[in-house]
Amino acid sequence: MIKTDIIIIGAGPTGLFAVFEAGLLKLKCHLIDSLPQPGGQCAEIYPKKPIYDIPSQPEIMAGDLVEKLMTQIQPFQPGFTLGETALKIQKQADESFVVTTDKGTQHRAPVVAIAGGLGTFEARKPKIVGLAQWENKGVDYIIRDPEKYRNQKVLIAGGGDSALDWTIVLADIAKEVTLIHRRNEFRGALDSVEKVQTLKDQNKIQLITPAEVTALNGHQELESVTVTHQGRPKPYTVDYFIPLFGLTPKLGPMADWGLEIEKNAIKVDNSLDYQTNIPGIYAIGDVNTYPGKLKLILCGFHEATLMCQSAFKRIHPEKRNVLKYTTVSGITGFDGSRKEAQKSTIKSIK
Repeated sequence: MIKTDIIIIGAGPTGLFAVFEAGLLKLKCHLIDSLPQPGGQCAEIYPKKPIYDIPSQPEIMAGDLVEKLMTQIQPFQPGFTLGETALKIQKQADESFVVTTDKGTQHRAPVVAIAGGLGTFEARKPKIVGLAQWENKGVDYIIRDPEKYRNQKVLIAGGGDSALDWTIVLADIAKEVTLIHRRNEFRGALDSVEKVQTLKDQNKIQLITPAEVTALNGHQELESVTVTHQGRPKPYTVDYFIPLFGLTPKLGPMADWGLEIEKNAIKVDNSLDYQTNIPGIYAIGDVNTYPGKLKLILCGFHEATLMCQSAFKRIHPEKRNVLKYTTVSGITGFDGSRKEAQKSTIKSIK
């Protein structure tokens, strides 16, 4: 039995940052994740994808963000159960919880924080005859390493942020990039739409709308796709076809834990601490929902911070926690290491 203060289900960015905030309160964390390494989607699906909305980082690769978060939490020595899925949660007589994985590993803590991102997921696939036979032979649903497409002819289909962002990134890597979307309007960020339009105007990419891929052609590997535009089919020679239509999330075992679910997400009270309908179980990051919810890593960091403050009160109801700024208190790790805060002096104006 692994005992800790907070069991965190999900080792993505939000779960990792929760370790830091808990550590400042001298709370120990143990993380459970079905993936074999920490980082969630940032590590598994798009480690080389740039992220632009992390404070102080004009641009940071998803994989680099995970590395920095791991460095940040190192002083607090979190435990990890990786490659195992949290299967069930059982409430104990003393109000604590036991979380058991699919491999039988048991964890016990007075607080559980679910930071499972989108849960388990699979790519949304276009309805094209024979699509499956070209998977891993020229058809990719996820871009893990953009270098794979260097000097290749790539056709991306999609109208959201992922399709726009990867079009921008691959424009400087691939030999040829074509972006198609079945509508003239895109669903992604306006800034990304403008960048794609600029690349088109500079003849760095091809942009075809409204259009869709209706057939795939080749022998052992994908050689071309048929694009239907304004009712007329036309073949395009490609090395890779990448349909980026998003992911279909599934809560998996979490759906059977007695939590209140709304639109495939866990409902929480965002007026205070992101607690679920079960006291002591919280949900933070993309896995939760509440009025005005934004699925951003930045928002997950905020939710993790308030969750930890509430968790401290639950674990130590007899103690009064006084918020101390790290600029004043510094950071003391569980190993005794300490980062001193830089002292500043204020000169009075006479």
